[in-house]
Amino acid sequence: MTKLLHLSASPRGEASASLRIARTFLAAYADAQPDATVEHWDLWDGSLPDFGPAAAHAKMTVFAGQTPTGEQARYWARAEETFARFDSADRLLFSVPMWNAGIPYILKQLIDVISQPGMIFGVDPYDGYEHLLAGKGKRAAIIYTSAVWGPDKSSAFGVDFQSTFFNDWLRWTGIDDLREIRYHPTLTGDPDKAMRQAEEDAANAARRF
Repeated sequence: MTKLLHLSASPRGEASASLRIARTFLAAYADAQPDATVEHWDLWDGSLPDFGPAAAHAKMTVFAGQTPTGEQARYWARAEETFARFDSADRLLFSVPMWNAGIPYILKQLIDVISQPGMIFGVDPYDGYEHLLAGKGKRAAIIYTSAVWGPDKSSAFGVDFQSTFFNDWLRWTGIDDLREIRYHPTLTGDPDKAMRQAEEDAANAARRF
């Protein structure tokens, strides 16, 4: 049975444009895939573990081919649990507002927690990275929103490190079947018109997801 996991990186609730578009996506997806399982993971709900000194040491212990112990083992277990939740879905929906030209720090926290050797990647000293989620049939849909930056704006309105970074990370994991839905009304645009278009794009993408 197909499982879709919606990972939301916006803390703004009903005021969030990315979450509004995600609701449209999910409604269309449920209509098209009534037997699919859908789970919502609010990344702000406190479930993400920290990735501090003990976790970083655990990562390097694993890199060295050894097994973490003590405090390192506890943090490594939490990283494994977080990755397992992420890996349990074959369809991933991300709602990602632009923060300071990039992604919200809570989404970067998820990336740092689960981007681990043996989970997301392997490394060959001659051939480089191995993308461990490749070939698993995973797909990702990403809702990118911003209020100031837009694709037709000059660098005076910012630069898009949001989608460039996040799409690159997804491909690095081995997930390269990506669908983008965008909402960038800018300061002088028509937000209602842009929202209608984004919701239409979201519904169309969901039906084929």
